[in-house]
Amino acid sequence: MYALVEYKGKQYKAEKDALITVDKINADDGTKIDIDTVVLVNDGKKVSVGAPYVKNAKVSAVIENTFRDKKVIVFKYLPKKGFHRTIGHRQPYTNIRITNITVKKAPAKKETSAKEASEEK
Repeated sequence: MYALVEYKGKQYKAEKDALITVDKINADDGTKIDIDTVVLVNDGKKVSVGAPYVKNAKVSAVIENTFRDKKVIVFKYLPKKGFHRTIGHRQPYTNIRITNITVKKAPAKKETSAKEASEEK
C-alpha cells in the first residue's frame, strides 16, 4: 500500500516504514505528525484518486531528525566591473518516517424513497 501526499507544497510517495526527506519542520525529534492532504491511495487492489484530495485518508509519520544539506557555492561575477562575490548556502531538511496509512470508508448515504423526497418539497 502506498499513498501520494502533498506536504509543504511538494508531493511525496509514502509507504509504510519509508524514510522521506522534506523541507525543515520546526518540531522536536520523535514528534508525531498527521498529513491529511493525500492525493492518491493505492492498496494493491483499488486506486483512489482525490479531487483534489482523497476524503477520509490520512498518513501518520514521526520526525526522525533534522539536518543540513551539503554546501552549494554561489559565485557572482560582473565582467569589466571588478565585481566578484562567493556565497555558500546549506538548505535545512527533516527526515520523517511513515508509520501508518489509513483510509476510512465513507459512511453510507441514507437512501430516501421517492415518497419521502416528494414530501420534503
